Amino acid sequence: MKDLRDIIKRPVITERSSDLMADRSYTFEVDVKANKTEVKDAIESIFGVKVERVNIMNYKGKAKRVGRYTGFTNKRKKAIVKLTEDSKELELFEV
Repeated sequence: MKDLRDIIKRPVITERSSDLMADRSYTFEVDVKANKTEVKDAIESIFGVKVERVNIMNYKGKAKRVGRYTGFTNKRKKAIVKLTEDSKELELFEV
């Protein structure tokens, strides 16, 4: 089993993710091998909150070219985590 802090890579802070925070939903970039259960357990243990739902999106790497060399950017996985009503807000996202 992986360390729970290796599953959550970093928060995603965009205009859309900021709008979701009003609905108690937070966006994180997670390990590409992590599943919904692992993400839920990691968020609950790291931040001490209760998670209601986890949605995960996979992003394929884009094709890039430099001169005659071609390759792909890294693939990534993004998770939107919705907290329960009785959970406190995450301090990580406060300004």
